[in-house]
Amino acid sequence: MPRRRKRARFEQLTEFERGRIIGLREAGLSYRAVSSRVQRNSSTVMRVWKQWTDECRTTRKSGSGPRNVTSARDDRHLVRMARTDRTASSRQLAALWSIATGVSLCASSIRRRLLQCGLRARTPLYRIPLTHDHRRLRLQWANQHRDWRADWQHVVFSDESRFNLWYHDGRIRVRRYAGERHLPECIIERHSGRTPGVMVWGAIAYHRRSQLLRIVGNLNSNRYIREVLQPEAVPFLQSLPGAVFQQDNARPHTARIVKSFFAAQQVQLLPWPACSPDMSPIEHVWDVIGRRLARDPRPVASADELWELTLRPELLVDGVSRHDIVQGVLADCWFLSSCAAVAQRPDLMEKVIPSNQPLSGEGYKGIVTFRFWRFGHWITVYIDDLLPTKKRKLIFSRSSEPREFWVSLLEKAYA
Repeated sequence: MPRRRKRARFEQLTEFERGRIIGLREAGLSYRAVSSRVQRNSSTVMRVWKQWTDECRTTRKSGSGPRNVTSARDDRHLVRMARTDRTASSRQLAALWSIATGVSLCASSIRRRLLQCGLRARTPLYRIPLTHDHRRLRLQWANQHRDWRADWQHVVFSDESRFNLWYHDGRIRVRRYAGERHLPECIIERHSGRTPGVMVWGAIAYHRRSQLLRIVGNLNSNRYIREVLQPEAVPFLQSLPGAVFQQDNARPHTARIVKSFFAAQQVQLLPWPACSPDMSPIEHVWDVIGRRLARDPRPVASADELWELTLRPELLVDGVSRHDIVQGVLADCWFLSSCAAVAQRPDLMEKVIPSNQPLSGEGYKGIVTFRFWRFGHWITVYIDDLLPTKKRKLIFSRSSEPREFWVSLLEKAYA
């Protein structure tokens, strides 16, 4: 028989529990049977039943139980103190209370009184420190673009982000009993020095994403042009008619040489208010990548391994969509149109491409499985993951997501 959870000490009976005990006793159940039903001690059941038979009442006597050290007026004073300084701990409030009233009050009593009044200690919401001018410019920018609708489909959001080798986002919890705080399995190591990691650059549009670029060392304006804008950002913008480029106001982005480069390439820029990284949707992309890296069970020993883990290939990324399909060096319009049509039928795509196939990891053997409907029945096709390239680009069809390979492998399997 499973063990029952023990109740907290001195937990009072509710009116519903008292009525339930009386009803079960009147139905003829014994004290032990009622105790098992309501998960209370037999002595508690006997006391409730005796009170009902002797006094014909179920409520507690007024004034029973331990008396509160503070009055209702004192509780209101405590609430005012806690609301005046929201970050004050219970020990700090106890010290302030002792100074103000001359009465000693323990921190646990203060926590109980505040909980009874609805004030619970919670994790604060962190934000960027903004001045009055920052807020004014952000509001002005929002009012200028409040009527945009389809225009956002032409905006390309870009940004840099850094991912560390030893990283946790504060969401990690350990489940332990009292007294197990110092057990090795309940401890998370944290390095005190500078943590090595990988800095990346990326851009997202309405239906597409750019390649993820690794940035080694410090990024200045010359490297920004040579390693980011020329090889990736400008070709990505030129492939999107009417694209508008967004970047933050970091010094490498706003240097005069960078502005001259944008003017020469006829790149249209989206004005961006200062200190506003939270307004860019690409921040959610970095959050998704960080969560996936944190969930990976394999330990990462170097920045190169972390970069390979960031670019880990996958068969499907965020499902199948007709916007995933991009022509390669040698285009096959018939195949691309067929894939786009079938991609709108998730039930068929699940049969053609089993979604539970990894393209990396310990269990991956370099074999991918597809299924096709031929001659009145489904046939299974097994292929390897080798794809032909030219100048490090896929010759045939590919996906708009650099880590996604279902389009290329499907074309190879069908051929």
